[in-house]
Amino acid sequence: MATAPAPTHHDHVEGQDEVFQQYKDLAQQNESYIVGMWTFLVTEVMFFGAMFLAYSIYRWTYQEDFYKAHKELSIMWGGINTFVLLASSFSMAMAVYYAQLKKRKQQLIALGFTTLCAFGFLIIKLVFEWAPKFQHGLLPGPAFTWPFHNMDPVAATARPGIAQLFYSLYFAMTGLHGLHVVVGIFVIVALMYMTVKKYPQVESYIPTEMVGLYWHFVDLVWIFLYPLFYLIPQ
Repeated sequence: MATAPAPTHHDHVEGQDEVFQQYKDLAQQNESYIVGMWTFLVTEVMFFGAMFLAYSIYRWTYQEDFYKAHKELSIMWGGINTFVLLASSFSMAMAVYYAQLKKRKQQLIALGFTTLCAFGFLIIKLVFEWAPKFQHGLLPGPAFTWPFHNMDPVAATARPGIAQLFYSLYFAMTGLHGLHVVVGIFVIVALMYMTVKKYPQVESYIPTEMVGLYWHFVDLVWIFLYPLFYLIPQ
C-alpha cells in the first residue's frame, strides 16, 4: 500500500508556519525577517538621532529662551498622548502574544485597539495641540507671531528669533513622529486585512512581531520627545 511522501521544508503543513522557497528552513526565514527589521530600525534611529542632536545643541545654547518658549505647550495633552501610546504598546504586545498562540480573533482585537489609540493620538495632536498654535501664529515662517495676545507672561519674554527656532524644531520633530504614526496605521490595517483573509505570509507570528517592533519604536521616540519639549526644567 502506497504511503504519502513526507512533507519537505517547502511544503505547508496545517498548524505549522510556511517556509517560502528562498529560505532553507524556518529558522533562516525568521532570522532574515528579524535582521531586516532591525536594520531598518537602525536607519530610523540615525535619522531621528540627528534631529535630537540638533535639538540638544540649541537647547544647551539657548536654555532660558527654550524654557520660556515651551510654556505655551500643553503638558496635560502631551501627557494624555503619552498614556495613549503606552496603552497602544501594551495592546500591540498582546497582539504578538495572541499571534504566537494562533488566536486570530484576540489578535485582531488587540490590533484594532492599537489602531484606535493611534487615531486618538493624531486627533489630540492635531485638534488640541497644533490647531491652537496655528491660530496663535506659532507656525514658523513669515506669519510667525511672537508674542501674541494673552500669551503666558513668562513665555512672552523669550526672544522672537529663538522662539521661532524652538517651534521649528517642535513642529519638525513631532510632525515627523506623527508621519510615522500614520505609516504605522496603514501597516497595522494591512496586517489585519491579511490576517482576516488568512494570507500565508502572516500565518507565522513573525510579521506581527515585526510590526510590533516598529510600533514600539514609534512609541519610544515619543517617550523622548515628551520630556524634551514639554517638561523643560527652569
